Amino acid sequence: MPEIDIAIDPGSAIPPFEQLRDGLRERIASGGLRPGTKLPPVRTLATSLGLAANTVARSYRELEAEGFVETRGRGGTVVAPRLDSPQRHQRMLELTREYVAAVDALGVDRAEIPGYLGRV
Repeated sequence: MPEIDIAIDPGSAIPPFEQLRDGLRERIASGGLRPGTKLPPVRTLATSLGLAANTVARSYRELEAEGFVETRGRGGTVVAPRLDSPQRHQRMLELTREYVAAVDALGVDRAEIPGYLGRV
């Protein structure tokens, strides 16, 4: 089981569960956490990061909803297998729709989107 060393800034405006979720998502997307890798149990990770167990559990739930991890009951939480093309395509469409809806809600012209994507 890998050691999860993600710095959580308690003074940040970003809630701790989001900081953890984003840190894990980044490690999974970059290949730092490979498919099939078992993540630490919720309580173990919470203790090591100085977080409440519910904070870690929420991060895991959101990552599971996004398809990054799978919870296997007593088998724990593992990094999900890479999505095959139809699943990946569907997930990209969902994420794109969410992003565009958020941009629309801000009142930003869609023509400005590529300029923002280039800054990420």
